[in-house]
Amino acid sequence: MDNKYRFTLAKDERLKKRTYIQELFDSGESFSIYPIKAFYFLRHDSDIDDGTPGWKERIMEPILQFGVGVSKKNFKNAVDRNRIKRLTREAYRLQRHYLSRAMKEKKEWCLKLFVLYIGKELPTYSLIEEKIERVLDRIAKEIR
Repeated sequence: MDNKYRFTLAKDERLKKRTYIQELFDSGESFSIYPIKAFYFLRHDSDIDDGTPGWKERIMEPILQFGVGVSKKNFKNAVDRNRIKRLTREAYRLQRHYLSRAMKEKKEWCLKLFVLYIGKELPTYSLIEEKIERVLDRIAKEIR
């Protein structure tokens, strides 16, 4: 791993816009590695100019954006949902170099990734870390 790699998850690298998340669910790819379901959308910059409102802003976005969600149905307490999201973001932040390397090879492409925790019990960090690593590895292989 490169020593100059920054282990941060900047604000603009987080997938938060409802329209982007909805687009991801509607037309993106998905797969499950229990207890995680991953949705991802890989798009070339030339496909962004589709005439829809805001396409110029989408060109300026980072090449890699990540979001995480937990079902309110499975976890009634916000404390539990927030903990799972925090663990998932931390595991992604420390392991995303798998995807970053794959995306550097694909110039002018952007990837949006959203992870849902679909399990019914509170996970440990080691479980989340292992599953996120498998998710990122699988997406990196599909990118290449």
